[in-house]
Amino acid sequence: MTASAAGNTIRPVNTADLYDERGEDLASVSLQFQSLGGRSHFSGPVRTIRCFQDNALVKSTLATPGDGAVLVVDGGGSLGTALMGDMIAESAVANGWAGVVINGAIRDREAIARLDLGVKALGSNPRKSAKAGAGEVDVDVVLDGVIFRPGATVWCDPDGILVER
Repeated sequence: MTASAAGNTIRPVNTADLYDERGEDLASVSLQFQSLGGRSHFSGPVRTIRCFQDNALVKSTLATPGDGAVLVVDGGGSLGTALMGDMIAESAVANGWAGVVINGAIRDREAIARLDLGVKALGSNPRKSAKAGAGEVDVDVVLDGVIFRPGATVWCDPDGILVER
């Protein structure tokens, strides 16, 4: 998002326009993520989690100050359990996260669609995940051949996902 000269109007950055401007400086995810949150356009510095059917790290991370960051979760593409539901998403909003990209499933999609949070995920499943805390935080993750490094900037909108190379 960018601010106007007056400093009070925010307009979304469209990924297509950004790609036209920056080209190969950006990597584009071709995997077709669904836009499931109440915020259609979101961007920010990347934070990452790698986990599989266990959302304890997602919950604990989104309960910390997000400062406008985007959490990118590599759930291995599993749709077997949800890695985020409405209560965790509400925590993300309360803690200032711009959005979440989940290579996996969420649940409570109608409630999440009403929140001021960008959410991209592969789909949904009402089944809860494990809570053991298995996984890694702030490591490079690869989604669809695209590397997401902590601290890089990611942009998301209904057209797709771009990240700095």
